[in-house]
Amino acid sequence: MHADILVIGTGIAGLSYAVRLGHLRPEKQIIMISKRDLLESNTKYAQGGIAVVSDFIKDSYEDHVQDTMLASDNTSNPTVVDFVVREGPERVQELVAWGAKFDKNGNALHLGKEGGHSVERIVHHKDMSGLHIQRALIAKAKSLKNIQFFENHSLVDLITDHHVPGSTYGRCYGAYVISKLDQEIVKITAQLTVLSTGGAGQVYAHTTNPSSATGDGLGAAYRAKVHIKNLHFVQFHPTALFPKINGNTFLISEAIRGAGAKLRNFEGEAFMNKYDERLDLAPRDVVSRAIYAEMKKHNTPHVFLDATHIASKKLKEEFPNIASSCLKIGVDITSDYIPVLPAAHYICGGIDVDEHAQTSMQGLYAIGECSHTGLHGANRLASNSLLEALVFAARAAKHSDVALNDSVLPNTFFTAIPYWKGTEDVSNQRTEQLSALRLRLQHIMSNHVGIIKSKSHLIDAEKELHEVYLATKKLYQQDKLTPQLTTLRNLVSVAYLMIKQAQEYTQNKGVYFNEDYV
Repeated sequence: MHADILVIGTGIAGLSYAVRLGHLRPEKQIIMISKRDLLESNTKYAQGGIAVVSDFIKDSYEDHVQDTMLASDNTSNPTVVDFVVREGPERVQELVAWGAKFDKNGNALHLGKEGGHSVERIVHHKDMSGLHIQRALIAKAKSLKNIQFFENHSLVDLITDHHVPGSTYGRCYGAYVISKLDQEIVKITAQLTVLSTGGAGQVYAHTTNPSSATGDGLGAAYRAKVHIKNLHFVQFHPTALFPKINGNTFLISEAIRGAGAKLRNFEGEAFMNKYDERLDLAPRDVVSRAIYAEMKKHNTPHVFLDATHIASKKLKEEFPNIASSCLKIGVDITSDYIPVLPAAHYICGGIDVDEHAQTSMQGLYAIGECSHTGLHGANRLASNSLLEALVFAARAAKHSDVALNDSVLPNTFFTAIPYWKGTEDVSNQRTEQLSALRLRLQHIMSNHVGIIKSKSHLIDAEKELHEVYLATKKLYQQDKLTPQLTTLRNLVSVAYLMIKQAQEYTQNKGVYFNEDYV
């Protein structure tokens, strides 16, 4: 297949980019690739909402900028922080125009408060903001005739000069993707390619990310020699539900602490006063390390979140999804403590991009969690991620509009790009082996590259991961490429980069904490 624009990933970043560009250039064909169905993305699981200045009496751009810089330990790019904060309100209003509806308090938006924010500024739809936004964007994108969707297709590799004999353009020409249904590899060429593939939380055993968050865009970009930065800054969300529900880790939104919930240890003690003056609403890295310390001190598998003093009506109205999910494990949040522990949540680094979301490779953009924009630095301020996705998607669409005039290759060039070549046989035994290798990788990363790191643990992680890499490489060379093998290959690439970049970083900043540097 061939399109003018290929968008890989259908979360808030990819969809808002496609909708905006679809309006700007209705004559251009846009192909969107979704790894699962259109609704399944990291966006769907974002409970809190969008951090944006909308109450200019109590809030200001300057305050939001300051909160973002403080959360990052002053490692964010000030220029990027400033334009993201200032362009945010317009992007949110655009989202409303496309069909999103946010909770209101009378005629004004109801604003929530989360850790690291000095005032209430989180625009939300109850505790299911991401799901609501995702549905609105899907409906809007489907209304545009020039956007075509392919669900259940995974990214295999980007098409670059490496795949095109004699080519010297030095750019991206599309991607090879694999169909989950028939496990066939499809060549999709494009003038411009956009990676909006989300994060890679699945490198860890406990993550709030869905099973599809396997770093596909990061892995493919790494193999294409695209610049990737700061993958060692992994934010752990302090409060994930313990135990898992149907094999998945459920996020307990920070907004419930914003409403007054308190963290307690197994002795019933509220402990955050021992770690930070901001108590339960300290930045996520501080709270996660505090919980980790309490779990280690008392030798317990989790701590508790106490919301029992909050009015039952308020809990049920503002946090219906959390309330119903907790009931599945027998916890009534109006009367019971909620068992929680930290889980991998968000990668602050990613594919390095400029202010227009351009990567180091011509013809290739990256937006959303897979990108590194400089907004988050060493630690992301809560609910800044959806804001970043909207702002950079709009900037990328504007830049793409111009690029489609300036850097168009002839169609004859794309027809000469070869189809994927590979072996055609796969056995059931290999499927079991792939699952075992994936579990081993998650074990390595969780044990050695988690909230607290050390030089020796990182060395052990690199050695153990190398064995997983060799086993994966052998399968890749011998067997037909399957979606499961593609996923494992990407996880190995991302884990390797996380370990190497962690080894190169020699100070404690934000979410990065190495006990050897205390």
